[in-house]
Amino acid sequence: MRTVLMVAEKPSLAQSIAKILSRGNMSSRKGLNGACSVHEYTGSFIGQSANFKMTSVCGHVMTLDFIGKYNSWDKVDPAELFSKAPTEKKEANPKLTMVKFLQVEGRGCDCIVLWLDCDKEGENICFEVLDAVLPVMNKPLSTERTIYRAKFSSITDTDICNAMNHLGEPNRNEALSVDARQELDLRIGCAFTRFQTKYFQGKYGNLDSSLISFGPCQTPTLGFCVERHDKIQSFKPETYWVLQAKVNPEKESSLTLDWDRVRVFDREIAQMFLNITKTAKEAKVESVSKKEKVKQRPLALNTVEMLRVASAALGMGPQHAMQIAERLYTQGYISYPRTETTHYPENFDLKGCLRQQANNPYWAETVKALLSEGINRPRKGHDAGDHPPITPMKAATEVELGGDGWRLYEYITRHFIATVSADCKYLQTNISFSIGPERFSCVGKVVTSPGFTEIMPWHSIPLEESLPCCEKGDLFPVGEIKLLEMQTSPPDYLTEAELITLMEKHGIGTDASIPVHINNICQRNYVTVESGRRLKPTNLGIVLVHGYYKIDAELVLPTIRSAVEKQLNLIALGKANYHQVLEHTLDIFKRKFHYFVDSIAGMDELMEVSFSPLAATGKPLSRCGKCHRFMKYIQAKPSRLHCSHCDDTYSLPQNGTIKLYKELRCPLDDFELVLWSSGSRGKSYPLCPYCYNHPPFRDMKKGMGCNECTHPTCQHSLSMLGIGQCVECENGVLVLDSTSGPKWKMACNKCNVIVHFFENAHKVRVSPETCDLCDAALVDVDFNKAKSPLPGDETQHSGCVFCDPVFQDLVELKHAAMRHPMHRGGQGKRQGRGRGKGRRPGGRPNPKKPKDKMAALAAYFV
Repeated sequence: MRTVLMVAEKPSLAQSIAKILSRGNMSSRKGLNGACSVHEYTGSFIGQSANFKMTSVCGHVMTLDFIGKYNSWDKVDPAELFSKAPTEKKEANPKLTMVKFLQVEGRGCDCIVLWLDCDKEGENICFEVLDAVLPVMNKPLSTERTIYRAKFSSITDTDICNAMNHLGEPNRNEALSVDARQELDLRIGCAFTRFQTKYFQGKYGNLDSSLISFGPCQTPTLGFCVERHDKIQSFKPETYWVLQAKVNPEKESSLTLDWDRVRVFDREIAQMFLNITKTAKEAKVESVSKKEKVKQRPLALNTVEMLRVASAALGMGPQHAMQIAERLYTQGYISYPRTETTHYPENFDLKGCLRQQANNPYWAETVKALLSEGINRPRKGHDAGDHPPITPMKAATEVELGGDGWRLYEYITRHFIATVSADCKYLQTNISFSIGPERFSCVGKVVTSPGFTEIMPWHSIPLEESLPCCEKGDLFPVGEIKLLEMQTSPPDYLTEAELITLMEKHGIGTDASIPVHINNICQRNYVTVESGRRLKPTNLGIVLVHGYYKIDAELVLPTIRSAVEKQLNLIALGKANYHQVLEHTLDIFKRKFHYFVDSIAGMDELMEVSFSPLAATGKPLSRCGKCHRFMKYIQAKPSRLHCSHCDDTYSLPQNGTIKLYKELRCPLDDFELVLWSSGSRGKSYPLCPYCYNHPPFRDMKKGMGCNECTHPTCQHSLSMLGIGQCVECENGVLVLDSTSGPKWKMACNKCNVIVHFFENAHKVRVSPETCDLCDAALVDVDFNKAKSPLPGDETQHSGCVFCDPVFQDLVELKHAAMRHPMHRGGQGKRQGRGRGKGRRPGGRPNPKKPKDKMAALAAYFV
């Protein structure tokens, strides 16, 4: 009997697909990485009995990055990143050990069925999975086929079973187009970002952005926003005049007429027209025309239109809307949400999808009427050859989905019902009048058949004042004629919906990446989202775009990226060579980069006008170890210390508060220490600004504080304050926070584990002695007599926080409340403190697993 491995893109998808294919008769277990489950059942595969194992990945298995030294901003010239710097595929999330997990599950399997999302990114993940599992699978006999690809657009019984019965092959060309895009974005983005970040952050203190990033798609996206800002700033209002007339068809009613000339910009000419028309006492009907008109139902829904509506009508940002849509898809409520297609294939079961909605109280009547009277075939839209339009696949209630999930689902459902509804029909009446020599008119609309506007009432024909019944030649008394003075107004800032339209029009990004690019320019502090989800560029965003225009307009114009996107699409279609496209594009941007570097003074002139130099920014905080003058603390992102006398800048940990640490100095370089804290419920540790940027020991890396310093005698170092191995992560050491009293705690110097202990103790010190059971350092605790929780009214005790029964009820494990999920306490494997027996050659104790309460707490949190 053959064993078939099946891999989906997300754990929830794997469970849903396995449930459908096994008809619920399956067993499930957790995978070794803890994040992915494995669902097993027996069945038939290509006419033979087989054991099936369905599991998943969690998005991309691998990510592209530079190797070794090329990840260092300080050691490598950014120009080298275009060609000299070698790249490698690394695990996207090393903690998930996804490659090992796939190999464990794939070992001994005969075939693999790939159930990854059916888009280019999904095809790319297919080959990442294959690279991991093929080496451990059973070798096929001669030409026996072992790799299969399932193509599906929704998580329904019909679609999944149909995909299983019509298995294809993964598309290598589409995967290569994603590889090309990844490499281009990595090399181009990193080169420009590293250069301009180091150049400008080294000169200006109030940029308020931790990264001055450049992206081949991100920068043109910002360019659209700044272009609109420039139009607003350069706009000069003009005064114009409008002639407004009112006639009285009946005694107590009036009808406002529109001037056929619309407006004039000369006051004297406008006054002349007013004088001419004022002499007329009656308005004569020159013509009456009636015509039936049609307002067409919408095209089927694709990703870009969904994102536009989500932003403009539902107030959801594009990235948030996309996340909700993906959740609705994985739960089986809607079809695949990433599609450029607005045309349903002929064999699409429209009635079946419509029947699912027949019992929803919001639209049941409309749906039942359509099913009984017959549906209308949706309008013929664009067929991009990817997925069907976004469609509701099963019924849902507001209670099930809640909040934004329901609001987006409701819109998708209403849009779908509208596509199979009738067009809206209305009768439009146009009446033309003459008052003296001038012509005026009015328009009225009366709905004859509401059609799709019943389900999408926001598209309904607005109610207007009713027009009088009249014929050519009828006369109506003129009630009033006056001249209105008005001014032209500037355009408003771009909405997200308008920006999405521009990006789609100019080929910037894909339906999947558009939300990411918009989110990036917000995260980088290049634009802010104002009311009505309008995007207003910041000073930094404006100066950057103006600088690009000044040096090389093609860096910010959409033309060059649009051309690259077309080349990437040709790779996906097998019509362009992957290596040639990559080499040609990188060569173009390499030349542009060298010119940009040579011409950076042009952008710098603009920066000087808008931002303050480092020396004029920040407040004095701590003393420099070189000149012993005060360095200034610059709080704006990225927070750092700057010594104007030495002209040196020192990076600091981000997303926390920095203050002087008791005016104590580092024994190595005489710099005053500072204390970083993420808040009262979080971690805190001292650090030397110089050591943090220039690691003093070989086993230290840049960005390490005193809680990771291996200095053998410094009272603030890991060697003196480290207690034992972290109860959760492999490489971390729990370090006493000597500033935390009377609410004492120790915190892991790698992860966000915090252990609170010995509340109200007078003193807590780390002893040079170690525990006989686990080799952790012992702790000396001194309580005030009135508050001592120790037995027998004792005030002092020395013991192990992990093993000592006296301490057992005085220890509580928690997770730090971090201000930002990206905070890290340090990188890579480190050696910890260590004294006495059990000490390793590098100095770290070799603690056994803590027992009792700490072990139980660790197990619970893991």
